[in-house]
Amino acid sequence: MAITGAGAARGGAWPAAGPGLRLGAAPQAGFVVAGALALVLALRAPTGLAVLGLAAFGLLHNVLELRYVAGRFAVVLAGPLLRLLLVLVTGIVVCRLLPPSAYSRSAEILLAYGLLVAASWYGLRSRPVLLAGAVAVLAVAAAGSLSFPAYHFVVLAHLHNVVPLLFLWEWSRRLARGRALFLALQFTWVLLVPALLLSGLLDGLLAGATGTAGGWTARLESSYTPPAWLASHLGLRFLAVFAFLQTMHYVVWVWFLPRYAPEAAEGFEARVPALRGARAWALGAAAGGVLAVLFAADYAQGRALYAAVASYHAYLEFPVLLMLVLGAAHEGASVRIEEKT
Repeated sequence: MAITGAGAARGGAWPAAGPGLRLGAAPQAGFVVAGALALVLALRAPTGLAVLGLAAFGLLHNVLELRYVAGRFAVVLAGPLLRLLLVLVTGIVVCRLLPPSAYSRSAEILLAYGLLVAASWYGLRSRPVLLAGAVAVLAVAAAGSLSFPAYHFVVLAHLHNVVPLLFLWEWSRRLARGRALFLALQFTWVLLVPALLLSGLLDGLLAGATGTAGGWTARLESSYTPPAWLASHLGLRFLAVFAFLQTMHYVVWVWFLPRYAPEAAEGFEARVPALRGARAWALGAAAGGVLAVLFAADYAQGRALYAAVASYHAYLEFPVLLMLVLGAAHEGASVRIEEKT
């Protein structure tokens, strides 16, 4: 069933935990198998995994993630707040479509923090002291990002791949049993495996690239490695981490949540009937096919266009998660009820 503001308020929590579920062995085993395969590929062919994975699942997972977030968190992603967030993210899209420059990067950073300020205001406007504290923390963080923009975008790239852990944590509230095992598996692939890769313990299995592939590897390393460590051998480790996490990111959005959180899709379809059923999948697959052609013709241009379009799914998730952390849920549901009455 679709989750509405009224329903959430009556349940005393927002968003409602969803229908109770006992998770069998198959999905747990699915994460183990997917994680093992992703790790092998990230070690042996990190460049190919990162590039081909993006071409195959990049836009499809965009569509499915937006469907989940808009359906599952419809209580907050509505009305004036949604319009404000869309305006800010559209500004980020414009920044990414402009020729890269210090001005466009700074504007994107400011707009990104604007999203978080908007979420903080929505979640804490009845608690002015906490709101002032949150804004002060965000102001300090923004100053750091503006001073070190290269680090900001490297952190953002990896953070986006870690975000599914919080969505899975929230989803797991519905589990009647087995939640500890489920979360242990998620923490393993999100935190333990990347730490293992960065530690160097798997360097003997980590394959570099030569020739043309070596050029691609160097370019990707520069995107996903903190600048201070680019001159060392750590670049390939960071690339392997990114390739692994990106692949598992796709596993969550393309396989797990569409299958085990169908009520989120139903909630989205109630808001956007034109994308009912398989239409969202068809849209994602068709857009992915176009992206693959662009990648084959000119990877740099295709990647730039993808980065712009993907801003909607990449940036909307952060305000939602911040509001969850701030405990804005119940207040958000109450506000919607008051607006309707």
